Amino acid sequence: MEQYDLWKLDKKLQKEVDEDRYHHTLGVMFTAASMAMVWGEDLEKARVAGLLHDCAKCIPNKKKITMCEKNKIEITEFERNNPFLIHAKLGAFLAKDKYKVEDPEILSAITWHTTGKEDMTLLEKIIYIADYIEPARNKAPHLTRLRKLAFTDVSRDIPDLPVTNEYHRIQSRNHYK
Repeated sequence: MEQYDLWKLDKKLQKEVDEDRYHHTLGVMFTAASMAMVWGEDLEKARVAGLLHDCAKCIPNKKKITMCEKNKIEITEFERNNPFLIHAKLGAFLAKDKYKVEDPEILSAITWHTTGKEDMTLLEKIIYIADYIEPARNKAPHLTRLRKLAFTDVSRDIPDLPVTNEYHRIQSRNHYK
């Protein structure tokens, strides 16, 4: 696997996100690294994906849409109406384009960290869950239970996350219209 200079990625990221978002990304990176050690996932991939997962989060919503259109990143009508979701796939694009991350597993973990998907890889699950349970999160439902499960049974965490449930409920309802 390609080696990434986390120090350089970190310095570049600090210039792109606000202070609260930066601290959140560090929490996700450290949580993802801890989970990777427990579950036998590649530590560097977990750290890079955790650090960069929200690299597009602080871009204004209208600009996210414009950037997606300009770079031919497909966005659904649902995403257009809920542009906060776009930061994940735009973030994967920026991770590759701006931060020079080439690893498809890292890019996929960034892409799916907000909505999740069926048959997620271990790295995708780790980033998805780490984003929800990182130490600075304190208002999300079921945090105590989910934090424990993240280190004891990673396969049980996904269905309990409200973002996944709501997103997929709406997507499936819209799919049949």
